[in-house]
Amino acid sequence: MFRLLFIALLLHFPTVTMAASGEIELVIVRSENKLLVRKDDKTLRSFKVALGSGGRQPKMQEGDRRTPKGHYRIKDIRSSDRFYLFMHLDYPNMDDAKQALKEGRITRKEYRQILAAFIYNETPPQNTPLGGQIGIHGIGDETPDKLDIHEVSNWTQGCIAMRNAEVRELAMWVEKGTPVIIVDSLESFKAAVNP
Repeated sequence: MFRLLFIALLLHFPTVTMAASGEIELVIVRSENKLLVRKDDKTLRSFKVALGSGGRQPKMQEGDRRTPKGHYRIKDIRSSDRFYLFMHLDYPNMDDAKQALKEGRITRKEYRQILAAFIYNETPPQNTPLGGQIGIHGIGDETPDKLDIHEVSNWTQGCIAMRNAEVRELAMWVEKGTPVIIVDSLESFKAAVNP
C-alpha cells in the first residue's frame, strides 16, 4: 500500500531539484551558452559552453543531438579518454519519463525502469528511446580546429562541453549529487526560483 501511495505522489508532483541553502548548484542557460556556478542565489563563476548540435528544442529521443532541459543531478565524475573529464547526469529523469510515457515515446516497462532507478537513487537506464550518456565534459585533445569549432558552434551530441581547464576547475566545485538545472533563459530560471 505504501509503495502505491509513494508512486502516486511521484506522479502527481514534479521532481524539482533545487540546491539546499549553502549548496553549490549549476545552472546551464541554453540561450546564452553559459554554465553558472551558483551558491545562495549568487553566481560565483560563469563558463562558456557548447551544447547539442540538434537545435534549441529539449532532448526528446536517442540520436536527436539535443541537450535536455530540466532538473538533474551529477551521478558520476570520471576521467575520459575522449573528453578529458565526464560528469554524468541522471538523464532521463522522472519528468522526462512521465512526458515520454504520456506521449507514447517509451513503454510502461521502460517507465518503470526509470522509476526504479529514481526510487533507489541509481543511474537511470541509458538505453531507452530517450537516449542517455548526457553529461558535462571537456573537449579532449584541444587541437586548434577543435577550439575554433568550440568557440563558434554547438557541436555535441546533446552534452554540455567546456574547455579542459574549465571542466577541471568546475570539478573542484561539484560532487556527486550536485544539482544541474538546464533552462532556456536566465529569466525562466529566475521565474521558477521566485514564483
